Amino acid sequence: MLSLKGKLMHYVMTWLRLTNRPTIKLYRGFGNPDKLIIFGHVLRRSALPRKRYRDNSLVNLLAVIRLFLVKPQPHAFVRVRCVGHVVETHTEADGFFRVEIILDEPLLPGQYPVTAEFVSQMLTPETILGTGTGQVYIPSPTTYGCISDIDDTFLISHSSTITKRLLVLLTENAHSREPFDGVVSHYQLLAEANSGPNDRNPFFYVSSSEWNLYDYILEFSEKNGLPEGIYLLNQIKRLSQVLQTGKSKHLTKFDRIASILETYPDMQFILLGDDSQQDPTIYETVVRHYPKQVRCVYIRQVNQTNRSATQDLVDKIQQAGVTCCYFRNSSIAQEHSLQVGLVAS
Repeated sequence: MLSLKGKLMHYVMTWLRLTNRPTIKLYRGFGNPDKLIIFGHVLRRSALPRKRYRDNSLVNLLAVIRLFLVKPQPHAFVRVRCVGHVVETHTEADGFFRVEIILDEPLLPGQYPVTAEFVSQMLTPETILGTGTGQVYIPSPTTYGCISDIDDTFLISHSSTITKRLLVLLTENAHSREPFDGVVSHYQLLAEANSGPNDRNPFFYVSSSEWNLYDYILEFSEKNGLPEGIYLLNQIKRLSQVLQTGKSKHLTKFDRIASILETYPDMQFILLGDDSQQDPTIYETVVRHYPKQVRCVYIRQVNQTNRSATQDLVDKIQQAGVTCCYFRNSSIAQEHSLQVGLVAS
């Protein structure tokens, strides 16, 4: 029988749509015919999916806050199964895990199912405490791939001003927020650029936003018709860290981008970002390290104070032989894509 404290906690958990049932959250993985990369979190507490979207600031506030009430499961033993392979690993301190599967035989392009189990090592016989399912994606061998930031690149976020960013994040929802004008049509054209009649160029969304916001961002992207893709976000945060949302570990972004480029060495990439934070610096570094794999760089102008420093980095990218468009409106970026032959008119 629950104590008064237990009953109160149960009521709060139900009201906020939280669960204390161990959960494995698998994100969409990616790979090539010879290697698969699969990643996810094991959580002791997690938020149930949001069912309704209402234009109510208090409801939106609670809906976002509960995403930061998660409790990761550190050092959990995880068993991942995919295409006949079984890989075992342990989660990191924040509950995150990442595995690579080296394939015995090459796989054709497509999506393949993944399952993962959170297994107790303290009980005999072995006990499965939680399970998760997902997919891993092998893109077709198209000429181009696209790597895009999220906040202030296609999603209006005011990232350079923490108060404005928090106000938008905490009072709006994935259905009420807006993309920049013209950005969706530009991205759709890039997804089809030189890809052939039945294929689409893969999209990778690499952001400093936390994994807490994965479902939020995915819902926004699907609602607005952005190309389906792989999302590589930043370290999960707790409620006490919510004021630092989107503000940490930008340099790990280079590592995530490098992993993508090294997985697809025969593909050229289009990089899309903005000047609100560190995208120009990171993309200039990517161009220096992988000059033959970068076809074009797009940087959106959103922060006047960063204009001069960003232009210097744009000049360095162009001096390295990579075309770069520093633009205010997506119509200018789309026109540039036409001019350089990325997309057809």
